[in-house]
Amino acid sequence: MSLEAIRYRRGSLEILNQLLLPQQSLYEAVGSVRQGWEAIRSMKVRGAPAIAIIGCLSLAVELHNKTTTEESVDNLETFVLDSLSYLVSARPTAVNMAQAAQELGRIVRQEAKREGSTVESLREKVICWAEAMLDQDLKDNRSIGDHGALHLLQQVGQDKVIVLTHCNTGSLATAGYGTALGVIRSLHTMGCLEHVYCTETRPYNQGARLTAYELVYEEIPATLIADSMVSMAMKEKKISAVIVGADRVVANGDTANKVGTYQLAIAAKHHGIPFYVAAPSTSCDLSLEHGGQIIIEERPSQELTDINGVRVAAPGIGVWNPAFDVTPHDLITGGIVTELGVFAPTELLAALTRRANKV
Repeated sequence: MSLEAIRYRRGSLEILNQLLLPQQSLYEAVGSVRQGWEAIRSMKVRGAPAIAIIGCLSLAVELHNKTTTEESVDNLETFVLDSLSYLVSARPTAVNMAQAAQELGRIVRQEAKREGSTVESLREKVICWAEAMLDQDLKDNRSIGDHGALHLLQQVGQDKVIVLTHCNTGSLATAGYGTALGVIRSLHTMGCLEHVYCTETRPYNQGARLTAYELVYEEIPATLIADSMVSMAMKEKKISAVIVGADRVVANGDTANKVGTYQLAIAAKHHGIPFYVAAPSTSCDLSLEHGGQIIIEERPSQELTDINGVRVAAPGIGVWNPAFDVTPHDLITGGIVTELGVFAPTELLAALTRRANKV
C-alpha cells in the first residue's frame, strides 16, 4: 500500500508534513487558502500535481466552512478568483496550479453568470471540481505507471530492469501512486524491476528524505546515491533507463524538473541509456514554445548553505539556488510518459491537440 500524503473528506484537509520526513510522520490540518499557500511555499507539500491538488482543496475546505449568510454570488466569485491567483503565486515553475486556476476560474465565471445561480450552487461547483481533481490524478498516475512500464520494457528488451530516478515523484508528490515513481511501482508489481538507484537530490534532499522513504516503505529494492555519482552509476551499475518527473512540459517537448535533471539527461545520452520523463497532461503548458520561456524559481540561500539549521558553507560566500533546470527535448530519448501513452517529445503537441479536439 502506497503512502497517504493527503487526507481529505468534505470540510477537512490534512497533509503529511514532508519537511519532517523521514524522522517524523505528522499530519497537519489545512483549513484555508492562506494555509494552503503557506504549505506549498514552505514545501510541506511539493510535487507539481500535489501542489495543484492541495491548493484547490484548501479553497474547497475554506468555502465549505464559510458560514456567512450575507455573501452574494458576485462576492463569492471574486473571492474564488482572487484565491486562485494567490495560490498560483506560491511556486511559479510548476504549471499544474496555474492550469487548474485557469480551468476552475472559467467554470466559476460561467456559473456566476448562469441564470438562477446562487451562492450555494457556486460553492458546490468549486468543491466538487476540486474533489474530482483528487480522484482524477490518482487514476492518471496509474495509467502513467502502466504505459511507462510497458514501453520501457519493450524499448530496452530486458525481462528485468535497473532504473535510476531523481527527486521525488511518488505518492508524496501526487494524489497517490506517482508519476516517474509510479512507473517504477508498476515495474515492481509486474515482477520486472531488478533495482532502483535514487539520487539524494541536493540541496533539498527530496530523494534521500522522501523517495528513499517511499521505496523502503514499499519494500522496493533500492540504493541511494549522491547526485555527483550518476555518471559512475550509469557506467558501472548496468542502468537500463533513467526516468524522472516534470513540473512543466512545453510545446516543443522541453521539460522543467528538479535541478540536476539536465545533467542526468546529458550523462544518459553519453552512455546510450534511454531517458524518460513521466508527467500528467496537466503538467503540459502548450502556451510556451520552448523551455527558455519557463520561469525558474529560485529558493532561499539557506537551503544550500545550511543543513538542519546548521551552517556548513563558508560565511560570506555568494549563493545561486535555482530549484529547477530545463532538459532540452532532444535529450529525452525514451519518451514523455503521460496518462494518454508514451510520446516522442516532437509528437506530444499533436497528441494533446487531438485529445483537446475530442473533448
